[in-house]
Amino acid sequence: MRTRIISYNVNGIRAALNKGLADWLLKEDFDIICLQETKAQPDQVDLSPLKEAGYFAFWHSAKKKGYSGVLTLSKQEPDLVDAGCGDHKYDDEGRILRTDFGDWTLLNCYFPSGTTGDVRQDFKYQFLDDFYEWVQELRKTRPKLLIAGDYNIAHTEMDIHNPVSNKNSSGFLPEERAWMTKFFSNGFTDPFRKVHPDLVEYSWWSFRANARANNKGWRIDYIAVTDNLADKVVELRHLTDVVHSDHCPVYLEIDL
Repeated sequence: MRTRIISYNVNGIRAALNKGLADWLLKEDFDIICLQETKAQPDQVDLSPLKEAGYFAFWHSAKKKGYSGVLTLSKQEPDLVDAGCGDHKYDDEGRILRTDFGDWTLLNCYFPSGTTGDVRQDFKYQFLDDFYEWVQELRKTRPKLLIAGDYNIAHTEMDIHNPVSNKNSSGFLPEERAWMTKFFSNGFTDPFRKVHPDLVEYSWWSFRANARANNKGWRIDYIAVTDNLADKVVELRHLTDVVHSDHCPVYLEIDL
């Protein structure tokens, strides 16, 4: 059965809904919707149109209001829903939401950004190390994994509009890129690069300098799959014409 999944950093779900997000989602009728950076508590958002259309909604919001957070919407009710990874540093920020469907598991993730300085960059490095170990452990009992979300890292020079001038920018630092290489060499596949090895597409553009209109972007949003699902991928694309945020949705079609 083919499953249609999107991952979308909405940069504030209330703002995105005001820009027509719900109407677009209802029209497209995805099977599963993973939203990141919701910046809201469940009681602040009216999801009734989506719930009436048959979606189950599961939140993992940050303790700090108006910050971070993820939301998974699914037409199929999961067998298990688990918010967080068991580490309060990350769970207090609403960064990981797990849903199990039969023999496969979906993680909806919002990786930390390091753009505000050294403290948060160090926090990001710690998250990357801890997340890697946690997900490798999870893979032992749930070997079929999809990890959707904003990773806040552009992996290769193909994934960023100007790699030379950004070589010292958070999100494209050598240590971050090395982590992505390690991740994609130890049990996980980047479906976009598998299906489209030479295609350049981005998922985020700065609000500055007309970056989106000039397509000066970064590919920092991914839906990774375990290697045992790589051959099940039908398509992965970036829906660059969809504008409710400074990111665009990542679309995955997979035969599960």
